[in-house]
Amino acid sequence: MLNIFSLANGRLFQEEISSLEELTRFQPIWVDLESPTPEEKRWISQHFDVQVPDDAMDEDIEESARFYEEDNGELHIRSDFLIADIEEPRAVRVAFILNQHNAALKSHGVLFSVHEEDLPVFRLLRLRARRAPGLIEDAKDVLLELFSVDAEYSADTLEGIYDELEKVSKMVLSGEVTDELAGEVLAEIARQEDLNGRIRRNMMDTRRALSFTMRLRMLNAEQFDDARQILRDIDSLDSHTAFLFDKINFLMDATVGFININQNKIIKIFSVASVALLPPTLIASVYGMNFQFMPELQWEYGYGLAVLLMMASAVVPMWYFRRRGWLK
Repeated sequence: MLNIFSLANGRLFQEEISSLEELTRFQPIWVDLESPTPEEKRWISQHFDVQVPDDAMDEDIEESARFYEEDNGELHIRSDFLIADIEEPRAVRVAFILNQHNAALKSHGVLFSVHEEDLPVFRLLRLRARRAPGLIEDAKDVLLELFSVDAEYSADTLEGIYDELEKVSKMVLSGEVTDELAGEVLAEIARQEDLNGRIRRNMMDTRRALSFTMRLRMLNAEQFDDARQILRDIDSLDSHTAFLFDKINFLMDATVGFININQNKIIKIFSVASVALLPPTLIASVYGMNFQFMPELQWEYGYGLAVLLMMASAVVPMWYFRRRGWLK
């Protein structure tokens, strides 16, 4: 899918392109390629004289090759953007190509973005740019706003983690944690920990991309201040992710502690039962010895007395355990 975005009265307008002829009628500042076909890549190459690399969205690209500048001034950035899906949170690799001086269109630059699937950050920026005039003035503003919205999206996701962990805290600290409930709690904690880790990695990647653009001195004074503000926002999120890691560890330890308590209750039952049955076992073993002369053979109530004695020897330990409170 090929979408282009052009400025009109300070607002960003979107057009979906289905042919090369349509593409030549517009003067965009942002060209977004979602799962592009070879034909769409060819249109970009013919009209803009920009080559989309075949490995643009590869996940195994070396870290050192993710940010570089071509001899013709093209800026290449590979950055990850978060999708905070409940079932499958993941990061999607986006390849940016910033053509700062497009002679073919007599413009001051076009930003090309290539990715495999639609991203929440891109949807938020499109919605915001349509409603807020003057938010974007050139291609570099688009890139900075994407990173800014990415930081906001991560912050919103962290708030969601806070809410979910609050629910988990109420379940854990209620005091009635069964093994089934503990399993559900541990599964939810694991999901939130995974999402929190992905947010932290996503912020690290965004920080690297911003630092790279600032080092190239390609931003004007206002854009440079915006980039520094985004970096400050990202730094503020680090403390939240660290706090969430601590909270997750606490809830994990508390849940495992309740599981151990439940297991200790079961072990205590077996321990009490084994101790209580020791005296009857001893009496039964004594009466089971093959003596030549057995008292019960001469006394008709001998076996009955032995059974009563075994029952009494089992009741006395149980009464003692209950008096000490060990059976509660």
